[in-house]
Amino acid sequence: MIRLSLDEIAEVVGGRLHRADGSEVVTAAVEFDSRKIRPGGLFVAVPGEHVDGHRFAERAVADGAVAVLAAREVDAPAVIVPPVDAAERARAMALAGDTDGSGAAVLVAMARLARLVVDRLERLTVVGVTGSSGKTSTKDLIAQLLEPSGPTVAPPGSFNNEIGHPWTVLRADEDTRHLVLELSARGTGHIAELCESAPPRVGVVLNVGSAHLGEFGSREAVARAKGELVEALPAAADGGVAVLNADDPAVAAMAQRTDARVLRFGQRPDAEVRAEDVELDEQARPGFTLVTPEGRGTVRLPLHGEHHVGNALAAAAVARELGATVEQTVERLEQVRQLSGKRMEVTETPGGVTVINDAYNANPESVRAALKALASMKHGGPGRSWAVLGALGELGDETSTAHDEIGRLAVRLNIDRLVVVGDQARAMHQGAALEGSWGEESTLVPDVEAAVGLLRDELRPDDAVLIKASNAAALWRVAEELTGATAGESSGEDSARGGGTT
Repeated sequence: MIRLSLDEIAEVVGGRLHRADGSEVVTAAVEFDSRKIRPGGLFVAVPGEHVDGHRFAERAVADGAVAVLAAREVDAPAVIVPPVDAAERARAMALAGDTDGSGAAVLVAMARLARLVVDRLERLTVVGVTGSSGKTSTKDLIAQLLEPSGPTVAPPGSFNNEIGHPWTVLRADEDTRHLVLELSARGTGHIAELCESAPPRVGVVLNVGSAHLGEFGSREAVARAKGELVEALPAAADGGVAVLNADDPAVAAMAQRTDARVLRFGQRPDAEVRAEDVELDEQARPGFTLVTPEGRGTVRLPLHGEHHVGNALAAAAVARELGATVEQTVERLEQVRQLSGKRMEVTETPGGVTVINDAYNANPESVRAALKALASMKHGGPGRSWAVLGALGELGDETSTAHDEIGRLAVRLNIDRLVVVGDQARAMHQGAALEGSWGEESTLVPDVEAAVGLLRDELRPDDAVLIKASNAAALWRVAEELTGATAGESSGEDSARGGGTT
């Protein structure tokens, strides 16, 4: 956070001072969780469905906060933000349970404060990443590739919504050179609004999939929403760069929607940054030849799943734009780690079972990618492959068809056992049964506890278990039970609330 007086903060958010004279200076991070306040910080009192941050204002100041950013008067020094009109409330995507607009008012104020910070940090490059799947993993890769070139700020996990976006921006300071932001949406206009608070110079669009069709209505609507990122970029003459997936026609078509310079990545021969000779090792870790206009190099990614090739190419394209050589990019790619938990997180249990925890979230495209990775890991090796899958949310009219297709794919990939968790995912079980001669190979269980019981009874050494479903299914509890981990123990566990949007 840059140093800001309460007078400056009140002016930019259009608020008024309360129990403060305005000369007080915020020197530490902005937080909406009072437990994380540090001396010199600013506490944001976000009203929510279950917890109202205004109740913790006094505690936050007692713990060192300079003041509170609030929607109403509290028993502490504060900047009271003004109410918002109907249009601002809609654009703010107010939190669930915000019935009076106070949550929207605080979020609008956070966004304005974030914009002030970005405008003052003239040496800062903002990189925005969006797509139906892979945003978090790609954001993590980009941040790791850029950090050696200068201090880099990126959000933890999938902290990509109307709270997480400005919260991340407000962690940048005068030393920060790169700000990597993950942009999500629940509808048209949301990404455009996020771009207003932190205008990106580089925008990455990964893919257009079927995630959240129930909210968007069609893939075309998803594409329109994702393309708001490239529309927000500055013109090529002003340094704007749109990094687009050449392998996804809906993304490639976005080149017509931007005045920025277009850089394509993928495996097509016309992609400027592309992968050739892709191969997977016995753990489904991809190797490939990275090809760029400046040269080529051989990459061995320490991540699991062929889908990471596209993520790595997107990150390499951004690193190239911001000054990294081919040699530097290859070296950094081979040293990356999976920073965010529950995303193709591979653990071996003391009993010799490989657990692949990919249960943070899911859509049809990401489930297909995960199943292919599981099949590759067990191809020709000892032990059996198990897929423990739950319901995929927000697919609208495509719900039954999508679940059925996933069950059939598990059969076609020769997955040995399919465990479908919950009646909402029943169509997966039915699809598997209809696809071939599967009988007991597919099992429908009612809940996590039943899945864990089945697995404990039947897993053997050398088996591999993939666990994946939409976030609401909480199937990571299966992984925790099998590995002995506790919630939050997995590497890169999301440390802030957010995510869940496409």
